[in-house]
Amino acid sequence: MTELTGTQALAVILALCLAGSPAGAAELNDSATKQMRSGLAQLMENPPLGLPQAKPPRPVTQASIDLGRRLFFDRRLSFNQTLSCGMCHIPEQGFTQQELATPVGMEGRSIRRNAPALYNVAYRPALFHDGREESLEQQIFAPLLAVNELGNPSIGSVLQRLRRISDYVTAFQASYGEGININTLSWALADYQRTLISADSPFDRWRFGGDADAVSSAVKRGFTVFNDSGCAVCHLVSEDYAHFTDHRFHDVGVSRGGIQPIAKLQVAPGLMIDVDGEAQAEIAPTKPADLGRFDATGRIEHRWKFRTPTLRNVALTAPYMHDGSLPTLDAVVDFFDRGGDHPEADERILPLGLSERQKADLVAFLRSLTGSNVEQLAADARTAPIGDRLSTGRNRPVSKRGQDALAPEGY
Repeated sequence: MTELTGTQALAVILALCLAGSPAGAAELNDSATKQMRSGLAQLMENPPLGLPQAKPPRPVTQASIDLGRRLFFDRRLSFNQTLSCGMCHIPEQGFTQQELATPVGMEGRSIRRNAPALYNVAYRPALFHDGREESLEQQIFAPLLAVNELGNPSIGSVLQRLRRISDYVTAFQASYGEGININTLSWALADYQRTLISADSPFDRWRFGGDADAVSSAVKRGFTVFNDSGCAVCHLVSEDYAHFTDHRFHDVGVSRGGIQPIAKLQVAPGLMIDVDGEAQAEIAPTKPADLGRFDATGRIEHRWKFRTPTLRNVALTAPYMHDGSLPTLDAVVDFFDRGGDHPEADERILPLGLSERQKADLVAFLRSLTGSNVEQLAADARTAPIGDRLSTGRNRPVSKRGQDALAPEGY
């Protein structure tokens, strides 16, 4: 195992951040791209089997979706213009990040919680693990301003940066009939994320479509275990559709931690490094206890509680729990089978006593919840250009003067 100094460890992490998302947008001809995007725009009105119709707060147009998609993958939304939303919510990884329990933010700074998957966020009445925002329009400002995420000093600095990019000025005007401001920026990012609707899974085709052959016998047995074990109390399944969440907050027994020194750091898939004291101090010296919903409400009874996540596409969105502490679905099932990891969890979190076959069946059921359009959503995402500080618009090179104008104050 290689041991790195603090400076070397930071350099490795920063290089990974700069590498960003998988290289290259999808190589599609204009006709195929337009057809795919048009289909995406219809998902809210005509959702796939297993979901109800989504109801956006205002009309969503193809132009506004395209604008939001482009912003989502634009690194110029971060203060030093190296990070985009799409680098923590990676399309090919379930719109989360699978390599790390918690993402790495600007300049290698640690983020304390796992990146939530963005599938079906159009239906969520509360956002973030602690539910501190109630709409996508509100939500976008937290990562934009967090010093360990996109790191901007103010919303005004983001708006000023975008107004220097002529293509954005034109696109915002075409999408909303007005310029770049705090409202239109939030609308655009929200409009795109609302299209990330995914269902029509094998389970949906069996449960709601009446296709008896859509799933295996193991999946059917697993659904019985799911119900008999009390999972469906929080991960709700209705008669006509299923969100697989009650949209509420619970303490399910995840270890409360406290102050825990970090001895090893994962910096890439399969690459772990030992970090010395200097590295711990520079990167993430301790792992403080996370009080969950309490951070949003200040109410003592909300300590340790976190939002119930949806189970749709759960096979694609490892690692699991708010802290990313469980790496696989098997680990999740084992966790709940033993009744969690601390005794003061919700009274419904009790040892289940499942057999190995029941555990395997339950995992099979969870894997049957993968929607039929996840590859389409990922391919659509990759039709967006990757904006960075060396370009404006659609990857056009800019002059030295233009580069200076794009640099944030104090960079």
